[in-house]
Amino acid sequence: MIKGLAITPPVLGRISIGRVVEKNGIRLPQKDDQFTITSQIQEKDGWVIHPMDEELRKNAPNGKLRTIPVRMLFNDADLNLRAEYTMFDRKSGRPMCVGNGDTCKRLTQSGVQSLPCPGPTLCEFGKGGLCKPYGRLNVKVGDDDDFGTFIFRTTGYNSIRTLAARLSYYQAASGGLLAYMPLELKLRGKSTTQSRRTPIYYVDLVIKQGMSLQEAVTEARGKARQVKEEGFDQAGLDVAAAKGFGNALFEYDEDEDREVVEEFYPPGLDGAVSSEGVVSKLRDSTAQGKVAVK
Repeated sequence: MIKGLAITPPVLGRISIGRVVEKNGIRLPQKDDQFTITSQIQEKDGWVIHPMDEELRKNAPNGKLRTIPVRMLFNDADLNLRAEYTMFDRKSGRPMCVGNGDTCKRLTQSGVQSLPCPGPTLCEFGKGGLCKPYGRLNVKVGDDDDFGTFIFRTTGYNSIRTLAARLSYYQAASGGLLAYMPLELKLRGKSTTQSRRTPIYYVDLVIKQGMSLQEAVTEARGKARQVKEEGFDQAGLDVAAAKGFGNALFEYDEDEDREVVEEFYPPGLDGAVSSEGVVSKLRDSTAQGKVAVK
């Protein structure tokens, strides 16, 4: 295995609740009130819609896709959803600092260092909106590919908090059989003072419509028993996945550099600095012998 390369689940497409639009020559992220499932092919007008999107949208009320039937690839909740505080270089889109609120790994002139991480609001290095929570959820949609997944990426606290809780709860309630639970991604909306009472949308994970939690657990146990008898080693798959994720310091996809910058650092971000400013900040703190805490 090539060291330094994160081995992540194969990606067949992307799940989003927004898109990037171009206005006056500037590409800006735009939120939506429905899911969109795209392929990995991008044209001048954006990402090409995946056939799965059209199939699911046929039965969606008003043609708006707000639920997606999914299954998890792994029994370990943390393998399906990886979430950290992340600061990206706005020029390259590469992670410069990744932390969990306790410790972080930060790219410096002398290499990657392990430092304390107090979170975005208390971090001098990533303040001003440069550091954000960053979550990546891999899910199976359909049965065409045994290990192929669709990825949902988000910097939203609501989505990350909700998904992390649901995955943890379903893993516990099913007795560690999360990969066999019949689930759905569900788009929810709410208004807050911060959003000035306009709806904001986030992603939830629920039991498949028409089933109770008890029924879902019963189905998961039956499915797990069946595949085990057929020789499928789910525990071994989880071990292999954990090893692959841990093969690199940062989980990083070079194909999505531009999307990371566009979605996470839109023009006009208050307190943000240019990519050159980020690099200068890094050089200055290193040259002065300062340990910037994230």
